[in-house]
Amino acid sequence: MKGLKKMSIAAMVVLSFVGISTHGQDQHPDRLKLWYAQPADNWNEALPIGNGKLAGMIFGGVEKDEVQLNEETIWAGEPGNNIIPEVYDPIVNIRKLLFEGSYQQAQDLANTTFPRQSPPNSNYGMAYQTAGSLLINFKGQKAIKNYRRELDVANAVSAVSYESGGVRYQREYFASLTDSVIIIRLTADQPGHISMVLGMNSPFKDHVVATQPGKLILSGVSSTVDNKKGKVRFQVQVQPEVTGGSIQQTENTIDIREANAVVLYISMATNVQNYKDISADEELKASQHLAHVKGKPYADLKKSHVETYKKYFDRVSFDLGFSAAARNTTDRRIREFGNGNDPALVALYFQFGRYLLISSSMPGSQPANLQGKWNDKLNPPWDSKYTVNINTEMNYWPAEVTGLPEMHEPLFDLLKDLSVTGQESARQMYHARGWNMHHNTDLWRITGPVDGGFYGMWPMGGAWLSQHLWQHYLYTGDKVFLKDVYPVLKGAALFYADVLQEEPAHKWLVVAPSMSPENTYMKNVGISAGTTMDNQLVFDVFSNVVSAATILQQDKKLSDTLTGMIKRLPPMQIGQFSQLQEWLMDWDKEQDRHRHVSHLYGLFPGSQISPFLNPELFEAARNTLVIRGDKSTGWSMGWKVNLWARLLDGNRAYKLIADQLSPAPKETQGQNGGTYPNLFDAHPPFQIDGNFGCTSGIAEMLMQSYDGSIHLLPAIPGVWKQGSIKGLIARGGFVVDMSWKNGQISYLKIKSQLGGNCRIRVHGEVEPNLKIASPAKGRNLNPFYRINEIKQPLISGKASLKGLAIARGKLYDVKTSAGDSYELIKE
Repeated sequence: MKGLKKMSIAAMVVLSFVGISTHGQDQHPDRLKLWYAQPADNWNEALPIGNGKLAGMIFGGVEKDEVQLNEETIWAGEPGNNIIPEVYDPIVNIRKLLFEGSYQQAQDLANTTFPRQSPPNSNYGMAYQTAGSLLINFKGQKAIKNYRRELDVANAVSAVSYESGGVRYQREYFASLTDSVIIIRLTADQPGHISMVLGMNSPFKDHVVATQPGKLILSGVSSTVDNKKGKVRFQVQVQPEVTGGSIQQTENTIDIREANAVVLYISMATNVQNYKDISADEELKASQHLAHVKGKPYADLKKSHVETYKKYFDRVSFDLGFSAAARNTTDRRIREFGNGNDPALVALYFQFGRYLLISSSMPGSQPANLQGKWNDKLNPPWDSKYTVNINTEMNYWPAEVTGLPEMHEPLFDLLKDLSVTGQESARQMYHARGWNMHHNTDLWRITGPVDGGFYGMWPMGGAWLSQHLWQHYLYTGDKVFLKDVYPVLKGAALFYADVLQEEPAHKWLVVAPSMSPENTYMKNVGISAGTTMDNQLVFDVFSNVVSAATILQQDKKLSDTLTGMIKRLPPMQIGQFSQLQEWLMDWDKEQDRHRHVSHLYGLFPGSQISPFLNPELFEAARNTLVIRGDKSTGWSMGWKVNLWARLLDGNRAYKLIADQLSPAPKETQGQNGGTYPNLFDAHPPFQIDGNFGCTSGIAEMLMQSYDGSIHLLPAIPGVWKQGSIKGLIARGGFVVDMSWKNGQISYLKIKSQLGGNCRIRVHGEVEPNLKIASPAKGRNLNPFYRINEIKQPLISGKASLKGLAIARGKLYDVKTSAGDSYELIKE
């Protein structure tokens, strides 16, 4: 990707200046470590490592250790889309039934056309699958003391240490960001004390474990599902490098005896070249990765990995203070968080989210899926696919604001692929130009409906995913990137320009059929027309293309067409319970506790509901969130942290964080949320989006950059009386460093990457240096803060809006030049 390559280099140069550690992070060596006093008893206690392409879960056992392994392209099936043929006429009939008010009949026809179980000639997506596990059986272990297992998120290295029989043993594990291998080093403080047997296993029926000279080999083939034969061949190669001692091999194990030190190199590869090509040689690829590291000293390999990782991670530092609770093991801290004072756990959780994003979404890799890259099953929950009616998007909410734009690149690559495969679903299903997809995709870039007519008839996946392209431009100002991805944005707009239908009551243009993701307005009926989320998404798709075309000086005729269509989109509506309506009709249930809050997209991550410009919509959105309640699935609570932050209620946002940082239940099903001992988010079971959602939400509590300004400390909770954060990125390329005391800013420095007007909103008695800043007047002329005009809402006569008291703060403008820094408030 020519544009992306240029963007990445620029971003690295731009952001290299912001990697400054806070004083608080130096106060205690465990501040950025997860650590435990015992080995992992199950997968949700194991510790994750990854380099984007490869991933491992570290159990850290003493007599038996396990490293569960993933390679990102081990997926069930084979190349090919999942378009169901000859569905255009039924779609037309579903539209007709909806506009007639025959909602049950419309749902019935959708269910018949798109049955819940995938039809014989199609499929509902393939599963992301584990490779298997490396098993290490140790010999001669005696009574164990001083055991410690940790994950250092500041350096992306996991470690185990303990004493046995007067000998101190240590292990280090990392997935190298510079070499395509996982590396494990085992040492003892006395020579000749490392003895172990290496083996491997895999849940695949079709797999073989064997040895070659100096190597342990696991080979396998992925599963066959629906109409797709399993054709992904994979190989795992483990090569030990032994100092002292001896090595013996059997047919399927390697026996290492009385060594002084051992380094294990783990390489994994598949025959996948890309989503439509599986002609690679997996054995050759895996062997080449091992050959690349052969002869390199372990210290050099580790140093290269850590330096590369810290180039990204160190861009943001975060300090909320340190209490005695922070000295406890991580599992105990989670158990006790709700009852104690442990602000450092929030900072660790924030940074753990950034660690996971770096580890699962490096440039050149596949995007982070429903479980990042960490999965121990052949049939994981929801297939561990890309669910794009919220979850995949949530994975990338922290990318720009927390200084990790390069980690966004795999999602952009996915979008380019989908803009090709999505032409099939647009053309064959809807007779439309452009491209679209529904609510799921997989390695093979499927774009047809998944999970039938009840959950799957939501043709908006491309609309939401494409927002990430536009948002990346707003943060970076990279016109080369914008030009590169403009065809993707344009293709999404062309699809909706063709499929919008005129609804009969108001002559508004709406998407039909569709749904408000996974929710219903009648028993077992969700199929509908003109849902609020759809209207918000189409508004953004059209607005983004109009803006991009203007910037790139092209497609004037298309821009005029889209501008005219924007005027015909439905306004947002406030219903009888003073709520933001979810559907075109006032069908909301007064006690709806559904986990999806799709119609609040316009509040976050969208920017269509402002506390200052749209107070009625703002209040209605708040009412909706109150009705929905707090406790839910982990990802839903992560979204709600962001929403309460946008509602300027820091204490409620913090309550959601506290709810999330409670121990996850042992049950593996339900909608209870919580956090596992390894800090993984629980739906349950594990989904990684809740981790990313909370990281994003914490950033939104501290800084928001939309609505015409950079709003500083917009939702600071009472418990965070003092703290500091450095390196947050605001739209328009502004890098923000700040500290606060008693909830008010005590230090503020802003670095301008792109130049232009920097408008800040501050609260309390704070006043920036008036030699640099001046009170703001008029609208912000910085083009990255342009506000799209929103229609006035329609309000039900039964609604009772009370008006909300909103602290407006004070606005200041700073005229900036690219590359300069401005210290606006000094300690």
